[in-house]
Amino acid sequence: MGETGRTIVEAVVRWAGVEAHPHRFGGIEFTVDHREIGHLHGDRLADLPFPKRIRDELVASGRAGPHHVLPDTGWVSKWIRGPEDIPEVVALFRLSYERLSTIGKTPTKAP
Repeated sequence: MGETGRTIVEAVVRWAGVEAHPHRFGGIEFTVDHREIGHLHGDRLADLPFPKRIRDELVASGRAGPHHVLPDTGWVSKWIRGPEDIPEVVALFRLSYERLSTIGKTPTKAP
């Protein structure tokens, strides 16, 4: 993995509860509470799971494309052209992280 991938990994693993593991199809998988945030294939590709509605919004806005293997699912793929794509890739991982880290949590009421 080159500098671009390492920079993305370093950013994502700083978030509370995030763990990094080898991904079964190669690369690095990020999880929070045992749920996959997404995975990174070196310096070239990030794959992230979203509900279909969010996936459709991301694709329509051009922030990501349909998953490169499973295009009809909620997964998206973000091809990484170079260091200039780091902020957007990290933002997509953050979007997935925030969604997954709140699942099953009961909002607290203000006193």
